[in-house]
Amino acid sequence: MSKLVLEIPSQIADSLQVPPLDRLPRVQRELAVRLYQKGLLSFGKARELAQMTKWEFHSLLGDEGVERSYDLEELENDLNTLEQLS
Repeated sequence: MSKLVLEIPSQIADSLQVPPLDRLPRVQRELAVRLYQKGLLSFGKARELAQMTKWEFHSLLGDEGVERSYDLEELENDLNTLEQLS
């Protein structure tokens, strides 16, 4: 498994209009939304990055005005879930 580490200089981090304890989760959510919006991450992977449930991330996308695309992988996952519930 590869790991991507993003270093943000303390001057920039300190300039964020977010309480220090909320900075990392906020940056993760912002990054997840933008990567999803640009089609660089699937909904599921963006949700994982944001560390949110499916419903929380869906709500966040709505709050941010980001339309949700629905790809074949998501359709297959939903169909599998429905099959398991039946």
